[in-house]
Order: sequence, then C-alpha cells, then structure tokens
Amino acid sequence: MEVKDLTVYFPLFKGILLKKKVGDIKAVDGLNFFLRKGETLGLVGESGCGKTTTGRAILQLDRPTSGQVIFDGDDLTTIKEGELRPMRRKMQMIFQDPFGSLNPRIKAGKIIGEPLRAHHMTRNKADYRDQVNELLSIVGLDPAMADRYPHEFSGGQRQRIGIARALAVRPSFIVCDEPISALDVSIQAQIINLLETLQEDFNLTYLFIAHDLSVVRHISDRIAVMYLGDIVEIATRKDLYHNPLQPYTQGLLAAVPIPDPILEAKREHVIIEGEVASPFNPPTGCKFHPRCRQAKFPICSEESPVLKKVEGEEHWVACNVLNGGAA
Repeated sequence: MEVKDLTVYFPLFKGILLKKKVGDIKAVDGLNFFLRKGETLGLVGESGCGKTTTGRAILQLDRPTSGQVIFDGDDLTTIKEGELRPMRRKMQMIFQDPFGSLNPRIKAGKIIGEPLRAHHMTRNKADYRDQVNELLSIVGLDPAMADRYPHEFSGGQRQRIGIARALAVRPSFIVCDEPISALDVSIQAQIINLLETLQEDFNLTYLFIAHDLSVVRHISDRIAVMYLGDIVEIATRKDLYHNPLQPYTQGLLAAVPIPDPILEAKREHVIIEGEVASPFNPPTGCKFHPRCRQAKFPICSEESPVLKKVEGEEHWVACNVLNGGAA
C-alpha cells in the first residue's frame, strides 16, 4: 500500500438556519508513506493528531479530501462505492472500543458471521456455522459462546470477537485502531500476542495505531510519528528508539517511563512545552515550531518541512533544521 499526499478536511460551519462555512478542520494534511506486505507500521502521536482519521481514510470509511491510496495497484480514492465493496474483503478494521463496536442486540456468532453473508462466502448453513466456530477457535474463544450476547463477555473477549469479525473475510490488510487501549493491562499482552500470531499464520499487514509507545515498539517493524495531521518522522523500530531525530519524537520517547530508577535518573528529559495548536488554525511553517526548542530560525515559521531521508534507507524526518534548510 502507498499513501500519497492524503488530506482529510472536515468543513466547519457557523449558524443554525443559514449555515456559512468558516473554514476547515485539517485532520490529515498531506501524508506520504507506504506499507510492505506482511509488515506492521506503527502510527503514534498525541490525541487529536489524526491517527484514527488516517486509518479510516485509507479504508475509505471517511472519504479523503484529496490524495491517493494505492492498494494492490488500485487507487481506492477514485473507486465508486459499488466497486469498492469487493475491495473491502481485502481490508478490515479492528476498532478501539470493544464495548461500542459490537451490536448489543446481536449474538456473537451472528456478529462474526455477518461479513460472511455480506460477501457470499458460505455454501450453506452448515458451512456458515463451521466457519463461525473456526473463527471463534482461532481467536481463543469457545465455539459454544456463539449464542451469547456481547454483554455476557469481558472486555478482552469482546475484542477477540472484533478480531474474529475482521478475519472473517480473509483480509490481507488490517487497521488496528488502538485495539488494546480500553483493556486491562493484564489482557493487553494477550491481545498483542494474538495479533502477532495471526499475522504470522495469515500473512497479514497491519497499520497499528496506538498511544502506548512500549507496545508499538514491541509489535512494529517501522514506526511513523504524527503531529497535527502531518508525519514528522518515519524509521525502523530500532532507529527510532535508539536515535530519534525530530524534536517532537524525542519529547514523546522521553515521556516513556523506565522501570530502572538508576537509568531513569541518568537519561535526558526532553519536555515539550505548550499546548497542541488547533487543526482549524494550525501554525504556519512547521506546525511544531511554537513548541520546539530548536525552532530558532525564520524558516521554521515560514516553510512547511517535507519528509527527507537522513540516515540509511529507512529513516525519514520532516524538519527544516535537520534537513539543512536553516544552514
């Protein structure tokens, strides 16, 4: 998959009867990145930076304002809704809230089996039941639970149902939208291990959206750091955690606590001051420059930085200072 200049703007209106457009909420503002088959790309950043909107735009749940999403050679942004339906078999989503993403009035078996019916993937009732039971077993649930309603499951079990629903149509690409953030810590590790096992067994590609940087480090092959609708750094897991270059990335990683008090006392603490600007009226130039300790040059507030390769083949940074624009 390749994402080119992806933007998602939500119009903002003023008034009740005679609505007047006063601007746009720039949720996603020109993203460029790619995913290789079988890898996991972690997407991290502060709340409201556009991570979930990016995932939804890739799947065309929210239609992009502009840009391209090229998946298996097809540009999804130009495909009409009717033609997009067969493509949805290849792309699925695991939602953040296991309590709100399941219909409380439908039994677990039917929730998992609904995609099978929608895409005509069963021969008869017996085949339908066998596939549902197999999916329940794959995610670690007893097939006898198929007749239970969502409220009869724990949070971790509900998320397993959501994972089984996503797997039902045999996709090749899954957007994991903070799939463990609403779960207890003891359950989070189980879900992460399950996702890793499923990726290996079914050759899945993940876009893994999360807040927890330690989880992202564990599961991701490469990591993209997002700030106010832009990607500011992309690197392999090893490069990003051992050599973060963008000041925002350095601040994020410095906020991750280290269990060892000796190491915690020795490491440099990078504090990000100020508040995130509004996506309705973002700063000119580099959007991070009002909070950046390296923003000492006019170019920081005048020109928007672009992602440039800085070290090796896999490390990209968007920073006017690092990329030589302030020299």
